[in-house]
Amino acid sequence: MPLNLPIALTWLRILLIPVFVGVFYLPTHLISAQQANSVAMLLFVLAALTDWLDGYLARAMNQTSAFGAFLDPVADKLMVAAALIVLVQLGRVHAAVAMVIIGREIAISALREWMAQMGRSRHVAVSLIGKLKTAAQMTAIPFLLYDRDLPGLPLHSSQLGQPLILLAALLTLVSMVYYLRLAGHAVRELG
Repeated sequence: MPLNLPIALTWLRILLIPVFVGVFYLPTHLISAQQANSVAMLLFVLAALTDWLDGYLARAMNQTSAFGAFLDPVADKLMVAAALIVLVQLGRVHAAVAMVIIGREIAISALREWMAQMGRSRHVAVSLIGKLKTAAQMTAIPFLLYDRDLPGLPLHSSQLGQPLILLAALLTLVSMVYYLRLAGHAVRELG
């Protein structure tokens, strides 16, 4: 297993997950609910930034690797799943929305693995709709974690987070259908 700066950042993202979840289990005499929301939101944003940074550094420093290509999306999916589960427990995201997003991630990861085994991984490469889905969920989750009025705006953070997470769920379904259709075409080509 290679260890370089991009992979270290990916491992950092994975190590942040129990810290992120644990913030909500600290005793209230140590941290208020609002403070826990803020800390969790900041940890999630930090994790999202390390996701961008590790990919950028891997390419810029010519340190891409098969292990890094495997670990990076796993770290992303674990962080998003943890955040969605926490948000469901806090009553800020409906369980059906979380199940759609998490279920799609598991299904498409398995599909990509299967297509790679058949030598057809390019048929299910990341698409624009998948990137839009990721952008919507990675923007929605911090707003939903923050859970209070936004400074300087007459809006509560959930007024932005809720429509964005619903958009992410819709894009999740659309992208899943898109990837399944691509995979279907690839399988038919194999005959």
